[in-house]
Amino acid sequence: QVQLVESGGGLLQAGGSLRLSCAASGLTFSNYHMGWFRQAPGKEREFVAAISWGGTIATVTDSVKGRFTISRDYAKNTVYLQMNSLKPEDTAVYYCAAARRSTTLAARVQVKDFDYWGQGTQVTVSS
Repeated sequence: QVQLVESGGGLLQAGGSLRLSCAASGLTFSNYHMGWFRQAPGKEREFVAAISWGGTIATVTDSVKGRFTISRDYAKNTVYLQMNSLKPEDTAVYYCAAARRSTTLAARVQVKDFDYWGQGTQVTVSS
């Protein structure tokens, strides 16, 4: 049974930093692209960042470029999202997701590209 468990969310002031973690189990971690998405109240789930199965390609959405970084640790079966210079508009539930390595992640990464999802962790940024 595949499980993706996010942690690290919280409440903080604008300008602060958080690191989200997602521990994966029940799958061969190195065979999956990993991604982060977020969903704010009343909005659709949107792509934030993704990293390829081999860790050689990482991409983030334009609104977080220069502030967020995605990485993965194969020894720990964990993917991270380092978030710096947080803004109130970053407030959302953040979800971890896994996509089979056979999936081609296009320039515009979409929810439908991913096979497994975590339950999410809340990030709230106050102004």
